[in-house]
Amino acid sequence: MKTVFITGSTRGIGQAIAFEFAKNNHTVILNGTKESPKTNKLIGRIKKISKKSAIYYFDVSDFEQVQDNCRRILKEFKKVDVLVNNAGIVRDKSLMKMDLEDWDKVIKTNLYGPFFITKIILPGMIKQNFGRIINISSIIGLTGNFGQTNYSASKAGLIGFTKSLAKETAKHHITVNAVCPGFAETDMVASVPAEILKTRILPKIALGRLALPSEIAKLVYFLSSEDAGYITGEYISINGGFS
Repeated sequence: MKTVFITGSTRGIGQAIAFEFAKNNHTVILNGTKESPKTNKLIGRIKKISKKSAIYYFDVSDFEQVQDNCRRILKEFKKVDVLVNNAGIVRDKSLMKMDLEDWDKVIKTNLYGPFFITKIILPGMIKQNFGRIINISSIIGLTGNFGQTNYSASKAGLIGFTKSLAKETAKHHITVNAVCPGFAETDMVASVPAEILKTRILPKIALGRLALPSEIAKLVYFLSSEDAGYITGEYISINGGFS
């Protein structure tokens, strides 16, 4: 049984990843930004499957909050075997309309966040001579997209982070990989106008549909397994043939 820490796991892909690990008898540490009736219900459902699981509320873009909560997590659970850096946001605007706050918040959440979390969790993995780090990037980090210079830059940066960190951690039997989802059935994609989804996005997906979060979760789970022990420094796209 592994202890698995998943950031941004109260909805969407992160929530699906949490359930995937919980149903396979692993202890899951969830993360969200604020407590709500919905998150309380979620952790209740998770704990029915994995009794020792817990949720911590903090903003991954704030180093002091990250440091405080990661220390609490390590004190409570003693170790983290699998880290999934999933937390991410969008603030879509063309560059000419984008202000510094729009750029800064996306970069801090999507790129600084994984750096902050990993920097604190990694020493424990090195000490136990084992770990799995899976960073959730995006197809947009590979292709770019109109109105998403901030998001694309953050997700492309996360791939570079993944490749470099993998070289540093391999000697400690810690693998580091990135998953690049395409468009999935999440709240983030639900905010896209239906007409744009129908006319501009779905026609570019060879399979003609959005990904299920559970499909992405299964790929993440595989990368955490012993069967994926020889995969490191890679990014894997799961996008239904998006072009």
